[in-house]
Amino acid sequence: MNKIINSSLLAFKEKNIENPELDLRILLKHASYKNEEIILSNINIENININYFKKLLLRRLNNEPISKIINKKSFWKDEFFVNSDVLDPRPETELIIEESLNNINKFKKMNILDFGTGSGCLAISLAKEFPNSKITAIDISKKALNVAKKNIDKNFLNNQIKLEFSNLESITEKFDLIVSNPPYLSFNDYHELQLEVKNHEPKIALLGGKDGLAFYEALANKIEKIMLPNSFLILEIGHTQLDSVRLIFKKTNLILKKVTKDIQNIDRTLTFFKI
Repeated sequence: MNKIINSSLLAFKEKNIENPELDLRILLKHASYKNEEIILSNINIENININYFKKLLLRRLNNEPISKIINKKSFWKDEFFVNSDVLDPRPETELIIEESLNNINKFKKMNILDFGTGSGCLAISLAKEFPNSKITAIDISKKALNVAKKNIDKNFLNNQIKLEFSNLESITEKFDLIVSNPPYLSFNDYHELQLEVKNHEPKIALLGGKDGLAFYEALANKIEKIMLPNSFLILEIGHTQLDSVRLIFKKTNLILKKVTKDIQNIDRTLTFFKI
């Protein structure tokens, strides 16, 4: 095996980086002059831009996530542009798409709100799954909206998705479906985050107040005013928040229809229904 490959793998292992071979293959492919899969045991190093690869390697050794280095992250059926201005889309958030499809006819004409859109991954995925829908995607971060715009343009969905620099209090429209993966970490949770997340993802998209419940409290006070009859609210929650969020929404007239667990058997999404 090539000396560069061996020394890179050793450096990854010394830094306790998970999946060193996979990360190395991704970085090498990103630095390759050819768009082809990398096989470490049979690599032609002449096809690699070595100086560029070394810069990428250094970033990874400094705990920058692969997704932020190559500006790509897969979610649902697509690949999205990401940078340090947005959260990486995560597999558990795909449950929001699944539950939307489980409860609503794909061809229904409806008005959807994506609160805290970030990269736009939920809005874009829902737009493709519900082709007759109109989607309002809002965020309080202009930098995040710039990323979402890039992804919406790439998917040619400007006619279906409207981006707004807005907060919860500003919403006056009513919706058939509201989705959100909100900031839900407590101060303690945020303090204990891995450096990869804490140093390379926006704090505003992670921290949900002292106890992590600030967004849910604010939403519960507003939610019934912005939901149409026979509409759904689908929310992601933190791994210990089921009882707290359930209690918060008891002051509303919404019906908790389903609690969905993620692949690790953790309570991850709540599906509410308004009669």
